[in-house]
Amino acid sequence: MSRIGIQPIEVPSGVTVELIANEIKVKGSLGELKRSLHPGVTVKHEENQVLVTRRSESKEDRSLHGLFRSLIANMIEGVSKGFEKRMEVIGVGYKFQPSGSKITLNLGFSHPVDFLAPDGVTFTADEENKQIIIVKGIDKEAVGEVAAKVRSFRPPEPYKGKGIRYMDEYVARKAGKAAGGTGEAA
Repeated sequence: MSRIGIQPIEVPSGVTVELIANEIKVKGSLGELKRSLHPGVTVKHEENQVLVTRRSESKEDRSLHGLFRSLIANMIEGVSKGFEKRMEVIGVGYKFQPSGSKITLNLGFSHPVDFLAPDGVTFTADEENKQIIIVKGIDKEAVGEVAAKVRSFRPPEPYKGKGIRYMDEYVARKAGKAAGGTGEAA
C-alpha cells in the first residue's frame, strides 16, 4: 500500500476543489491551477478533504497513486501559500536586475543574459541581501524549473565557488594547483 497515496489531503478554508470528468481544478487566494487526471487514479472530494484511490494493484497504478496525491497536495498548497526558491549570486561583478517575470543577469559574459519566466512565476531581490534572487509562483513544478534554468546560466564552480547556487546547496570545494617542486624538469 502506498504510504503517501492513502493519506487524505486537507483543504484549507478559502480553497475550492472542483472535479470535472478527468480534470481537477483548484482555486485559492493566489490563483487557479488545473491538471488532467490519469485513468488509473480516482479522486474524491468529501467535506474538507480530498482522497486519492487507485483503480487496480498494477505496478503503473501503484506508482501513480502516490504521485497524484503529491501533485494535488502541491496544487492546494500553491494556491493558498505559494512556493519560492531562493538563489544566491556569488562572484565579483556578478549582478542581476529583476522586473516582474523578467530577469537580466550579468555573469561575466560579454553580454547580459535576459530570461523571461512563464506566466505565474516572478523574480524579486531579497531586501536585506541584494545578492539573493527569489523565484515565486503558485505552481511548484514551474518554480523549480525556472530556478534550475537560471542556475544553468552560471552553475557554481568548485574552485572559488563563483556562480548561481540554491541557498541550501553545498558546493564541494577543490584545492587549486599545488605550488610544488623545484622547478626542474623531471
